[in-house]
Order: sequence, then C-alpha cells, then structure tokens
Amino acid sequence: MTGDTNRPRTLRDLVDPIVVAAFSGWSDAGVAASHAVEHLLAVCNADTLFELDPDDFYDFQVNRPIISRETPTDSVLDWPTTSVSVGRLGGRDVVLIEGPEPNFRWRAFINQLMSALRSVEPAMVLVLGAVLADTPHSRPIPVDGTAGDLLLAEKLGLDASTYEGPTGIVGLFAKACTDAGHPTVSLWAAVPHYVSQSPCPKATLALVRRLEDLLDAPIEQGDLPELSRAWERGVAELASDDAEIAEYVAGLEQEQDESDLPQASGDAIAAEFMRYLRRRDG
Repeated sequence: MTGDTNRPRTLRDLVDPIVVAAFSGWSDAGVAASHAVEHLLAVCNADTLFELDPDDFYDFQVNRPIISRETPTDSVLDWPTTSVSVGRLGGRDVVLIEGPEPNFRWRAFINQLMSALRSVEPAMVLVLGAVLADTPHSRPIPVDGTAGDLLLAEKLGLDASTYEGPTGIVGLFAKACTDAGHPTVSLWAAVPHYVSQSPCPKATLALVRRLEDLLDAPIEQGDLPELSRAWERGVAELASDDAEIAEYVAGLEQEQDESDLPQASGDAIAAEFMRYLRRRDG
C-alpha cells in the first residue's frame, strides 16, 4: 500500500498510528532490521518530520559522516542521525524511527524518542532487531516475536519477553515503551551466522512479512523477494565450494527439519495464503 499525499506533517492527530523502529549496529545483524524500516519508508511514501541532533549522541570516529556526489562538482554530506518519519499503511498512519545505535547519552536519546511518542499515542510499537544464529540459509528465516506484557502476548499469540543479559538501544527503547503503557512487540530475525557479509535481504523480507501478519495489512515487497532469492543462491554457491561449510549447513538443515512439526508447515501455508488475500484485496 503506497503512501497518502495527505499524510500529516506533525505527530499529532494521527489515524490509528503504529510505530516501527530499528537501529543499525549491535542489534542489527545483516542490517536486516534497519533495511526493513528503510523499505517501509519507501513503500509508505513517508516524510521525515525531524532528526535528532547527531552531535548529542554520536562519535563521528565510529559513525562517520558520508560524502556522496550526484555530479563531480555537487557533493552532499550526510551526518549519522536518527530520523522520525510518518507515512501511510493500510489506511492508518505509521511512524518510522531509524538510525544508528547511539554511542553515548543513551538515556537522553531514549527520553527524546519517548517525548515524541507522547504526541503519537501509538496503538502499537514494533521494535525490530536481528541476531546471528545457528539457522541455515536455505530454510525460512525464523523471526522470534515477544510482547512487553502478558496480556498483549496472549492476545497476539506471542511469548512474553524473558530475556536477561546485556542489551542494546533496541532493548532499552522497547522497555521504555512498555513502561510508558504503549503496547510493544519486539521482532528478532535470526541471520545465519556463517554468512559474514551484509546485507541479508532474506531476513529483511522475513521481518516485513511478520509485520504484515501482525498488522493484518498488505505491505508491498518490491524487489525484496528477488534479492532474497539471489542472496540465497549466492550463499549456496559459496557453501558448495567449502566442504566443511557444506557439511555444517547440511547438519543445520537436518536439525531444523527434524524439529519442525507437521503443524508448523500447515501454519506457514495458512499464513502465506492470508498474505496473498491481503495483497489481492489491498
């Protein structure tokens, strides 16, 4: 569903708004999560409303500014920053938050984003992440979904979050949203750990499809399916050239195939059929 030319220019008076956020860096293996939000920025025809001041949160020796050129004499300087944008998806407004994980002043960073969300009053906040995991590239990318509280988890058929350990800005933002009373869901894609290069469009597509399921609204996939297939073919070719990696991948495939119950395949078919109906009706 493409954007609406009449979308709002502020964060107030939004229509049934949802928030989708991702931060590149520690919690974004294969840049899958940040690319999912970038995909939404395009298909929702979103406008950037404001950006956080990068001087407050980023070490420019770690996250360096980037110079790009449209012509040899025309250069553009892009500073690393976190942006807040608004677009339209399925008849509702969607607020998109995307940028690098900050290098310092995390509490002030979270406070600025939470101040913005007080104007939004979101119906749901969806926080995206991606981790390296023991999952084969040749199988569907798993996306683990957890909710911020038990009632929301039960309503959406998700698990309640039970994670303990080190966290990044994704975890802090999700907790702040839950503490503020916003219904919050975290979605984590599992990127094959033996694929070192980024990006991983197959994981990005898996996140987009999971968003589509949760929001019960069609999301244009653009070239993500073809990029996903090309990525999988490329990884398969590299793996086939290394007997040790090929054996390891075969073991992962067998392990995942044996652990998948017959019902899981039925659920996957049903979910894919529902996506087809949404796109056809949308």
